[in-house]
Amino acid sequence: MKKIIHTDHAPKAVGPYSQAVLMNDMLFCSGQIAIDPKTQDVFTGDIKQQTEMVLSNIEAVLKASEMSFSHVVKTTIFLSSMSDFATVNEIYAKRFSANPPARSTVAVAGLPKGVNIEIEVIAHRAAV
Repeated sequence: MKKIIHTDHAPKAVGPYSQAVLMNDMLFCSGQIAIDPKTQDVFTGDIKQQTEMVLSNIEAVLKASEMSFSHVVKTTIFLSSMSDFATVNEIYAKRFSANPPARSTVAVAGLPKGVNIEIEVIAHRAAV
């Protein structure tokens, strides 16, 4: 059964999509960017702060699905510049310190709202 996931602790969708969709035990999270969920303001500053904000937004969607980072089986990171790769990796590693998920990192020409990073995740209830 398909269930739409929504939480006010993550940014509202900036288009016609859901924050996440739960299908049976699989959670498909839309890409999160650096938007403050309290104000809906976009943050385009320091890549460290953008990455922390993105990961906090993902954490909120996971919690709304009664999951955590330990349930994540695949991530995709989109970067506007590969020069940010090492910095993002350092922050990302703190959230996925044990048994990290599979991952792809892709450089793109641009991201929504002028941010420098977007991350999407796929999680599974039994992945802990």
